[in-house]
Amino acid sequence: MTFARDERAELCDLFDRVGPTAPTLCEGWDAHDLAVHLWIRETDPVGASSMVAKPLSGLLDRRMADVRSRWEFPELVERVRRGPARLSVFAIPGVDEGANTTEYFVHHEDVRRAGAAPQVSRELSPDVEEWMWRRLKLLARAWFRRVPVGVVLERLGTADGGAEPDTIRATGGPATVTVVGRPSELMVYAHGRAGVAEVKLVGEPAAIEQLTSADLRL
Repeated sequence: MTFARDERAELCDLFDRVGPTAPTLCEGWDAHDLAVHLWIRETDPVGASSMVAKPLSGLLDRRMADVRSRWEFPELVERVRRGPARLSVFAIPGVDEGANTTEYFVHHEDVRRAGAAPQVSRELSPDVEEWMWRRLKLLARAWFRRVPVGVVLERLGTADGGAEPDTIRATGGPATVTVVGRPSELMVYAHGRAGVAEVKLVGEPAAIEQLTSADLRL
């Protein structure tokens, strides 16, 4: 098993426990909507393309409504649990880790940390935290591209003797905010879940306000 597959299985187990109407951190979506999103992303190329093309948002809405009505929630969850169809790009060896580790981790937290009794962060293995840090190095500039201030990510829990640097400069700007946390929590923050990410923001109050007001949701 990989972390991506573990997260898929654990998220599906959580779906089974909380049911279709459970809240999520995805604005306007309940657990059923989130399961629909995951299924379309991996199995419906037309629907998946409309996730990244805003002019096709109406098509995505129709695709989601169709999938939601086609299967009861338990069956849909089971389909997500099985993984992508054999001909899906996500079924290509090696694609799962790169494409699904962050996707399933963040959406797992979308359910865990939502509602009236949100759960706290999990202790992840050093290998997983290191993977998250490398991913942040690769994509932080893209994720923070709309932020009007400089952003530096600083990780906690660096292993002794590790070759990786302790900070990542995501963007430059007239003022800089340093976001401090474990790589997994920095990942949650970078995906627009600022209200639940267990991080510390260091910088001038005005710069912090600009960062927290920015839209980081992908």
